[in-house]
Order: sequence, then structure tokens, then C-alpha cells
Amino acid sequence: MGWIKSPVFLTFKRKMTPGTFTQIYLHFVFAVKFREALLQPEQQKEVFPFIAGLINSMGHRSFEVNGMPDHVHVFMSFSPAKSPSETIKEIKRASSNFINDKKWFPGKFQWQNGYACFSYSKSQVDTVVNYIQNQKEHHYKTTFQEEYLAFFKKFEVDYDDRFLFEFFD
Repeated sequence: MGWIKSPVFLTFKRKMTPGTFTQIYLHFVFAVKFREALLQPEQQKEVFPFIAGLINSMGHRSFEVNGMPDHVHVFMSFSPAKSPSETIKEIKRASSNFINDKKWFPGKFQWQNGYACFSYSKSQVDTVVNYIQNQKEHHYKTTFQEEYLAFFKKFEVDYDDRFLFEFFD
């Protein structure tokens, strides 16, 4: 296995292991450093497709990338050639570089440390895609903190308040 260069991305060249078949659907959530509302619609129009293309170039399949100015939701069919932590690290690294190269903001753009990741079944794919597509409508009623903690409750994730994102709402 190795990386091959493509015009836009480094593409992960997968070797299929005989007898290995997977169907894994993962939903990642991560935030802008200090939860700053930096990614306005004009930036989202470029950043979200960039992230989707990066996901596909890594050997996964992007189903939906969307979010709000202060956080992003990513839903993908996940290839186990790389771990979830390696995948999100690369998504955050490459997208930060993309954003910084655009020079949209004074100073350096960064994602906040950490992320959340939840798994879904095939029967839930359309529901999750719809949920992520409708982030703006969802956040008229619910803050990001309420949304994030509701995921933890739904998926029965134990957490320590000291290690959550920095919430300012």
C-alpha cells in the first residue's frame, strides 16, 4: 500500500486483502478552534467539497459534508485501511492547509483538538445524510453543545466534561 499523487490530493492506493469485506458508516463531528464562527457560507462552498474530495481520495466514500460556521459534520462509508483517528487527523490537517492557503482569515486557521465519531447501519444512511444536510434548520432550535451532548446520550458515550470542546453558548 502507498500514496499516489493526483492533481489535487494524495490518493491512498488500497490493496484488497483476500476475503476481507466491510460495510462501515461513520459520522464525524469536529469544531473550529475556540468555536469561532469562521466558516461562513462563502467558505463552506469551497471547504465542504474539498473535504468530500479528500475523503474519497483516501479510499473512503463521502456521503455528506456540511455544518455550521463553527463546526462540521462528515458522514462516510469508511474503509478500514486507515483508522478513524488517522482519517480525521488527515482531514483536519489537509483542510486547515487548504483554508490557510486561501488566506481568508488573519492569522492561522485551526480546528479544535478532538472529534466525535459515531457508527450507523446501512438502514440509517438516508436519515443521517438528511440530518447533516439540514444543519442550518436544526440549529435554529438546538445549540451545538446540546446537539453534541445528545449524540453522547443517544450512543451511550461516557465522557468527562473537562475534555469536551470549548463551548461558549
